[in-house]
Amino acid sequence: MVEKLPKNDPRYQQRSADRAVVDLEELRAFIAGKHRWILSTTRRDGRPQMSLVSGGMTEVGELAIASYPSRAKVKNATVDPAVSVLVMGESFHDEWIQIDGMARVFDMPEAADGLVEYFRCISGEHPDWDEYRRAMTEQNKSVLLIDITRWSPASRGGFPPELFED
Repeated sequence: MVEKLPKNDPRYQQRSADRAVVDLEELRAFIAGKHRWILSTTRRDGRPQMSLVSGGMTEVGELAIASYPSRAKVKNATVDPAVSVLVMGESFHDEWIQIDGMARVFDMPEAADGLVEYFRCISGEHPDWDEYRRAMTEQNKSVLLIDITRWSPASRGGFPPELFED
């Protein structure tokens, strides 16, 4: 039998934990200000393809990610729209949530409105939306809009709670 650690052990503050995120508004609150994500799509061979992306949640509750038509994430999501996103905090030990959903991929010119929503949910209002739309057209951007189907609890890694005294 392994002896349990006392609660005054410094590692107690770094216990792993899960916190239920019950509804979309709680999820929105969790995501607010967290724009560094990992997007997982599926390659043709069935293995995951992961990309570091910037993203945000739109007013209607979709996840928005900007990219380019030639990128693997866009090609993969076009073939298999089932995707997952890991939203993480600023620090390695911060809480994180995995969000699963179905992606819709839009290329220009259909991507323009989605790219506006992408910008808004990350940076707010642009000083010149016409200029922004022109820039997105010139760059031939794409946008992935993800309809959320489910999400995990907010999890935090660390030492298993069962290592400590009750």
